[in-house]
Amino acid sequence: MGDDLISELPQSIIETILTKLSIRDAVRTSILSSRWRYKWASLTHLVFDDRSVTQCNDGPLVEDKVANFITRFLFLHNGPIHKFSLSTSYLHSSPDVDQWLLFISRKDVKELVLELGEGEWFRAPSCVFDCKKLTRLELIRCELDPPPNFKGFFCLKQLSLQQVLIPPDDIECLISSCPLLESLTLSYFDSLELTVRAPNLKYLILEGEFKDLCLANAPLLVAISLAMYMTDDIAEHFEQSSTCNFDRFLGGVPNLERLTGHIYFTKYLSIGIERGRNAITYHHLKFIDLYQVSFDDLKEVLVVLQLIACSPNLQELQILGSSNTPAATGDPDTGYWEEIFLCNCTLDRLKTVKMSDVSGVPHEMKFIEYLLERSPGLETMSITPSVYNTEGRLNMLIDLVRFRRASPQASIVFIHEQV
Repeated sequence: MGDDLISELPQSIIETILTKLSIRDAVRTSILSSRWRYKWASLTHLVFDDRSVTQCNDGPLVEDKVANFITRFLFLHNGPIHKFSLSTSYLHSSPDVDQWLLFISRKDVKELVLELGEGEWFRAPSCVFDCKKLTRLELIRCELDPPPNFKGFFCLKQLSLQQVLIPPDDIECLISSCPLLESLTLSYFDSLELTVRAPNLKYLILEGEFKDLCLANAPLLVAISLAMYMTDDIAEHFEQSSTCNFDRFLGGVPNLERLTGHIYFTKYLSIGIERGRNAITYHHLKFIDLYQVSFDDLKEVLVVLQLIACSPNLQELQILGSSNTPAATGDPDTGYWEEIFLCNCTLDRLKTVKMSDVSGVPHEMKFIEYLLERSPGLETMSITPSVYNTEGRLNMLIDLVRFRRASPQASIVFIHEQV
């Protein structure tokens, strides 16, 4: 018999080993020796997922096994719980979940992640708001109703709400009552008018139907990702708007480093935008990634031009055009582009440009010409034509060869994809 070396390991090392296992396998380590029998009971990071149960085709049986396993685990647990993650497709809403969360709320939990079975919605109990030491909260497919006496999560740094039903006013109050909030994700919200007040916010991800967005107090933001879904009601609301969405959303984020705009983003920013106005300078913005930009809409083109003109340190630009853009016809507004080309703006730091789904409409080709002419440090520009533009590809190639390049080392890569 040799020495029992693993039982003499420091508790911190043992916990590191146990956290690499599924929660079920961590419990099974109790058979290693008498000293390991209850090592798992002092774990501070509890992750209950589909690996916690034996695979079975009997749904109700599996659900009972999961519920019983978690209940017994928590009953025998000893010590603080820093992280509690419940994410399993087998478990559905039940009174057991409320009891577990009540237990967890008394353990000074710092990270809480809740996602029940696919398509299953549950109502988060009020005890969630008693977790005063939370630094991370992630809720998926649930109803959330903050109690009237809720004052805020004063330690919370990460908040993620995905498919969460919550009164619109409560969302803004919840955000503003988290003074240390650094990361915010809101996904799948309908017809939401949102004003964000979060002085320490650095990372923002928004996805859903938004009628109005305003970053009223978020000066430290470094990364934004926004995807908007457009309905007829929201489109009509945009048409009646008299405000400048560009200013309301991006006018107060001078520290922005990365901007990702998905569907309808440039359309939203184009509402109320005007030529010749002074915008703030984004000295730290290095990466811009825009999707479904409609180059037949001059206001959307103005949004893109304004973004790059206000970003003197921009290094990488990616733009996906709109497949709905018609084929190239006629000439662009020559007066408009003459004015643009006369400005003194140069993109000294721009090195990589990637244009995809290029339709070859006049404004789009003028924009490409502008980039080539104003980017002395450009290294690569890749052009991928739209699959719907088959007849105009030769003309597009001729124009690309004809355009003057400010960078002698710039190479143009024309990606010809077969239809």
